[in-house]
Amino acid sequence: MIKPHGSDSLNPLFVYDPEQHRALAHEALELPQLLINSAASANAVMLGGGYFNPLQGFMNKADALLTCESMRTMDGLFWPVPVLNLTDNIDGINGAKRIALRDPNVEENPVLAVMEVEAIEEFSEDEIHFMAEKIFGTTDAEHPGFATFVSLGRYCVSGPIQVLDFSYFQNEFPDTFRTAVEIRNEIQEHGWERVVAFQTRNPMHRAHEELCKMAMEAVGADGVVIHMLLGKLKPGDIPAPVRDAAIRKMVELYFPPNSVMISGYGFDMLYAGPREAVLHAIFRQNMGATDFIIGRDHAGVGDYYGAFDAQTIFDDEVPEGALQIQIFRADHTAYSRKLNKVVMMRDAPDHSKEDFVLLSGTKVREMLGQGIAPPPEFSRPEVAEILMDYYRSQAA
Repeated sequence: MIKPHGSDSLNPLFVYDPEQHRALAHEALELPQLLINSAASANAVMLGGGYFNPLQGFMNKADALLTCESMRTMDGLFWPVPVLNLTDNIDGINGAKRIALRDPNVEENPVLAVMEVEAIEEFSEDEIHFMAEKIFGTTDAEHPGFATFVSLGRYCVSGPIQVLDFSYFQNEFPDTFRTAVEIRNEIQEHGWERVVAFQTRNPMHRAHEELCKMAMEAVGADGVVIHMLLGKLKPGDIPAPVRDAAIRKMVELYFPPNSVMISGYGFDMLYAGPREAVLHAIFRQNMGATDFIIGRDHAGVGDYYGAFDAQTIFDDEVPEGALQIQIFRADHTAYSRKLNKVVMMRDAPDHSKEDFVLLSGTKVREMLGQGIAPPPEFSRPEVAEILMDYYRSQAA
């Protein structure tokens, strides 16, 4: 099986031993408390689940700045995006050696993790904006990821953590949320050797469905893991429960039995385009996938990134051998009226734009909101029905 990133075995930071878990939970009640933000909470969940292997906790200032500058930590680990616990208020933890991190996304803010504080350092405003520009490739305050990042706080609390909870993800998505550990185990149980991973923050239409099948066939994969983001998105994106239902219906009706694992992970979308694509590849390698689909404008938003920047970063900026996972580079995929099937547009050079069924996301949302199903060449009717029900409920 493919090795995790940066180590021979996966090292999740969740405390699985019941006695140790109880002892830490009891200790946490007596420790100085820090209510963290959603971004730090998501980082803790990803550390707990093994997705951010081999990191042992939150980065310090030097590691964060170097990661943004060169995609390397101070000890040489290849890493594309800093994993930070930023805050504006350190009054309750200044001088503390161990602290309890409280979850901002769950009622009554339960303890999410216990942290050993190695340093509390302050970023200047220039340093925060330097990091944001490196991560997101822009200084535009309208970029949702940039705007979120620069608002998280200037104090960097760093050190190893022990995770006690997976926030709201396990309770709200019991059938879908899976740690990297659990996905690795399930891949082994299936006996799959070659595994394709597909990232999604949206419902899957015909093009996405066929792209998964194309990738499986092209690399000779035993199965595909459809791996959906379950955390926070920008306003207007379709919520996770609706996406989950739509994807499950599509897999049930249109994929061969036992060829797909449907799972999700607890992370907030960064909208960081190329850098986020590399981060996505790392945690797919950690969960055991051998191949990862990266399509047009992967992890992008608006017009901030070129259509294939998230692919070319693997050629231009990811050092050879830094990752073991293979990247399946996908073109824009659409239904061909000429061939009566979904194809990658680069594989149909004799086609004009009119030969494809092409609909913008805006147009599709308008149709669904009006109770009009997109054409079956674009969206499976059963999937469209779930999405129309959602839009009808929003309008009611």
